[in-house]
Amino acid sequence: MTHPERSLHIDIPVKLATVKNVFSVGALAFEGDLPASMFHLRLLKNDIDDWDAQAQVIAVFHTNAGHVTLNDDAYDIDRNIATGNPYKELIRDLQQRGVSMELCGATAKAHRWINDDLLPGIRVNTDAMARTTQLVQDGFVKISE
Repeated sequence: MTHPERSLHIDIPVKLATVKNVFSVGALAFEGDLPASMFHLRLLKNDIDDWDAQAQVIAVFHTNAGHVTLNDDAYDIDRNIATGNPYKELIRDLQQRGVSMELCGATAKAHRWINDDLLPGIRVNTDAMARTTQLVQDGFVKISE
């Protein structure tokens, strides 16, 4: 229930002209049924759009979250189910909004995934730790999810 007489006052308004973030996603935590990392990526993209900011946002999936980058067939095999990847539309939407999606190469090797197992547009890096270090050294702010 909303109360029209009540409102939230923002004490510290934030508006950025430039955003460089790397999201390190090693496991899925949830906001309701939505992975928190996807929720936060969408929230950040909404802010970036509102600010009309120049932005580079990269999500690096690794460890226990690598499976979100898989196509339906590979997802079903990896997760031992037959429903397909439930995250593929969230990934596609974020990609269309300019978020770059990457999979940790070490995670892929550990699971024996190959490039053909991945959703369109997913790029594979050497490993999440090296990539995150590279991006932080290039001025990206690391957000761990």
